[in-house]
Amino acid sequence: MNLNRTGRLGALCWVAALPVFLVASLVTGLRWRHPSYSWATHNISDLGNVHCGIWDSSRPRHVCSPWHPLMNAAVLATAVLLAAGLLLTWRMLGRGSLVRSAQTLLLLGTAGYALAAAYPADVDENLHVLGAFLIMGLGNLGLLLAGFAPGTTLLGRWRRLTLAAGLTALAGTVLFFAQQGVGIGVGGMERVAVLPFPLWACCLGVLLAEAPASRPRRTRSAARSG
Repeated sequence: MNLNRTGRLGALCWVAALPVFLVASLVTGLRWRHPSYSWATHNISDLGNVHCGIWDSSRPRHVCSPWHPLMNAAVLATAVLLAAGLLLTWRMLGRGSLVRSAQTLLLLGTAGYALAAAYPADVDENLHVLGAFLIMGLGNLGLLLAGFAPGTTLLGRWRRLTLAAGLTALAGTVLFFAQQGVGIGVGGMERVAVLPFPLWACCLGVLLAEAPASRPRRTRSAARSG
């Protein structure tokens, strides 16, 4: 498999998306004071909330994120990087209705990141929840669907990786919405639902980026002169 410049740029976008998201989550969480941020107790969305106070009547917790602009900007950047990776590798990953359906659902998932970043939960909860549904619902469904891509396609070469990510993400989604922490807390379970997509994209980006660059085709006249 040879990779052209467009495909390599898409792969690099995928590689960058996960570190951007994780570093921003860590840095923003470390800025919390009284209480400190807990990955087991607090949701990812709590990092982007604009106001301080008790949040979420179903699972009340004190939220105060001084560096919420950083988190929201990083989530938006994650959306852009994931979407760019999808679009720039669109044709090379394969053809057929199944591959295109998976790519479309994943693209809708990236729109969920953008929506969640633009509308923090305490600013517009309805739009934020819609963003979460796009990420954890449609996006994760697309990830699972991508795991069934034909083995003849480029996407199908990494079926085990994709299926593992898709099944993990959907299981995490079901448990998160059922408010079941299963030993890692509800906040931890949300990460099981959200992180497989950017993690999968990062791994796939690394695999693609390691592929040799495609050589430009030589014209007949150039071939004769050579």
